[in-house]
Amino acid sequence: MKITELNNSLSPRQRGEGARTLAWAMVIGITSLITACDPGTRNAVEPPTGAAAAAVKTPDLSGGDSSAMLRTRVDTALKGKVIAWVPVALGMPLTEIWTQVMRAEAEARGMKLEVRDPNWNTTAGLQAVSSLISERPDVLVVHNPNVQLYARELARAEAAGIVVIQVNMVSNHKTSAYVGANWKTVGRLLGEEIVRACGTGSGTSGKVAIVQGEATSGTSIEQAQGATEVLATDKGIRIVSNQAANWDASKAHDITATVLQQHPDLCATVGFWGVMQAGAAQAVKSAGLQGKVRVYSSGGDGKLDCDNVDSGLFTKFLTYDAPSQAKVIVQFASFMLQTGLPPSSVRAADYSRLQWMEKGKYDPGLCYDPARRGAARS
Repeated sequence: MKITELNNSLSPRQRGEGARTLAWAMVIGITSLITACDPGTRNAVEPPTGAAAAAVKTPDLSGGDSSAMLRTRVDTALKGKVIAWVPVALGMPLTEIWTQVMRAEAEARGMKLEVRDPNWNTTAGLQAVSSLISERPDVLVVHNPNVQLYARELARAEAAGIVVIQVNMVSNHKTSAYVGANWKTVGRLLGEEIVRACGTGSGTSGKVAIVQGEATSGTSIEQAQGATEVLATDKGIRIVSNQAANWDASKAHDITATVLQQHPDLCATVGFWGVMQAGAAQAVKSAGLQGKVRVYSSGGDGKLDCDNVDSGLFTKFLTYDAPSQAKVIVQFASFMLQTGLPPSSVRAADYSRLQWMEKGKYDPGLCYDPARRGAARS
């Protein structure tokens, strides 16, 4: 029997179920290409059942849509939709870059970006996330202060039908998407640079100081894992300090100044965020050891990172290109809103491309300046 004859012999209900099955087969095929699961999350996308299944829009598979119809579909899915954004704080290059680029990308698609600024206050951040769940934005983008603070609320947001995207600092509760650096890889790459510079046969003391951010942040936890695993492979490396500066440049300065008093022959210091590690670099400079004690870090603060590399404060810097992250966030929000997929049906990650920067050896396009609305430094 031909397929068309078989299809005509089915009842409308059977044909509808067949279309839904085919639609889910296509969705699973697509999402399996973009899904990257952390340990403890499921390894495949499962079709929803019950009420969740009813919420899935079965796409028109005829392939006969005109361009005008496609534009109408996209406009209907996106125009007027709200993306709510809760950073740990505004007023620093990284979050200003994310905010500027997300707003521009959202507005270009007819969406709105609403920002709630906790200003480093974790209680205010938790209250902002809780309040937004009641307000029901279409998409919630969060920058988690630590792995646990927002976990329960993010699960509640998804249960309410809100698409949740996490940026750079991930929660214990994994949501529809994580957009950011693969922090264990960042730590490993930083560790490899330190081994090359300070390891066995380098003629140095092999002494290394680690400056963490918030000790319970996913960023710090995973960078520390990656870096220490690599450093442990070289018997010439000795970690003489491993302390948390809580993302504070002043604390990083004071920690490093004390370490340098105790170990003036320190080979390298590595910090888990450029803005914070700039304080450690200033301590190295003040001790008259700039160029002797190597300073490594990572981040995505655009022009600020370029300035620190150019001035010699940083020996080498690993960037994850914050403007590109912001674009991916809005693209993923657009995908979820257009498909109508339930938030809990997808667990995806887009790990940012990592690029090394050192004086005279980096792409000037990485020097995004939020004060100049994106213009790279001259």
